[in-house]
Amino acid sequence: MRLLTGLLLLATSAMAQMRVESLPGKSPLVTFRIVFTAGSAVDPPGQPGVAYLTAMMLAHGGTRDLTYRQVLDALFPMAASVNAQVDKEMVTFSGSAHADNLEAYYKLLRGVLLEPGWREEDFRRVKDDAINFLRVNLRGNNDEELAKEVLERAIFQGTPYDNYAVGTVSSLERISLDDVKRFYRTRYSQSNLILGVAGGYSPAFLERMKKDFRGLPEGAGFRPREKAPPLIQHNRAVIVQKETRSVAISLGYPTLGTRANPDFPALLLATSYLGQHRSSNGRLYDRMREKRGLNYGDYAYIEYFPRGMFQFEPSPNLARHYQVFQLWIRPVEPPTTKFALRLALYELDKLCREGISQEAFENTRDFLSKYVNLLTRTKSAELGYAIDSLYYGVPNYAFYLKSHLAKLTRDDVNRVIHQYFRSERLIIVVVGKDGEDLRKQLASEEPSPMIYNSPKPAEITEEDKIVAKFPLGLRPEDITVVPAEQVFE
Repeated sequence: MRLLTGLLLLATSAMAQMRVESLPGKSPLVTFRIVFTAGSAVDPPGQPGVAYLTAMMLAHGGTRDLTYRQVLDALFPMAASVNAQVDKEMVTFSGSAHADNLEAYYKLLRGVLLEPGWREEDFRRVKDDAINFLRVNLRGNNDEELAKEVLERAIFQGTPYDNYAVGTVSSLERISLDDVKRFYRTRYSQSNLILGVAGGYSPAFLERMKKDFRGLPEGAGFRPREKAPPLIQHNRAVIVQKETRSVAISLGYPTLGTRANPDFPALLLATSYLGQHRSSNGRLYDRMREKRGLNYGDYAYIEYFPRGMFQFEPSPNLARHYQVFQLWIRPVEPPTTKFALRLALYELDKLCREGISQEAFENTRDFLSKYVNLLTRTKSAELGYAIDSLYYGVPNYAFYLKSHLAKLTRDDVNRVIHQYFRSERLIIVVVGKDGEDLRKQLASEEPSPMIYNSPKPAEITEEDKIVAKFPLGLRPEDITVVPAEQVFE
């Protein structure tokens, strides 16, 4: 009995222990990434947005001794800030300061995270900002991000990932400051903490930092195991009806192809070949934009990539147990919507059937082996990727990817394509006007011939005849039309 008690105490102690990722160096900048594995997946039932409001209250509120305005005034001469990012699994607080300002900056950072002010006026401001983001920024001004987030929610419906990180308008309006305080008390614990710091700091500073954060509770509340996303039995479509000039399309399905999966490097290579973000090298980009002039860009992803309109590289600290495979069709003209969707599915289906050629494999592998260096070119990004590797239990990301790419073969990649990729049993999200007309178009397998303003090569026009009849596989009952003003409301 005494032995069992001792083992239980050891297990509890191990679970309560914070994780630390430190990258000491000679840089005059000291960079922080403080991650709590307490994202929207652990929002209390019926309260989507609590994790988000909690993080924003910390990053954009005051401390016990300083108002938010006083915090900003103190940060201004340091050219520093405290930033927050909220996702399904992770909440990340980041910032950096020159070594000369380290003590002053860390005092503020420690204050906002460990001794928050919890002022009612800050809470009202943060809540109003979140509601305005949903209504104005996401629904009103960003059709493409809206399509991607609706896709995420549709894919993970009925699981803890169902909650959009920011929440919904109605839920945000109901959440109280006491709800946020309760979430902080129960979720911001040592067992949920990854403490990250990089740059020119001393060993003594790191020890002091660890000691400070040991003031948090040791263990978080009970956290049920993430529920696997449901199987998609048929193609489904969600049409978000909105008065907009163009049409945004996102489509995809859930996958277990995270960085913890040994097949991840091959998955990443196949996805890059199909549509590397903001690159003209991808197959989709070439066939849809370059050869046909359909739209601005067409990309593929094996990991969640928010804010893609504003970034060339993905942000770190969006690690998850479940990811999505996604195609992002940047806006098309309404008359070409059905053809563009068919062409994207046709190319995906072709990849599933034929795999990747040896030449394409070698070119994409060479590209990725160099591209990975861009992902960690700043200390903040390097620290972020190191934290993600700690979370997934894999080596340093750049080393991990390069070493696996070097050993990868075309057969490895084609095996992974056949195992993980598919062009059916997926979810399609379309943001555009005339929702009922779009529903009729997508429910019909009638041909959708493409008409160009100038002649195209015979190879393209012959392929278009096949694409125009490519099956969408959408039954009328599997197509939903939702007014934009109801999304995340």
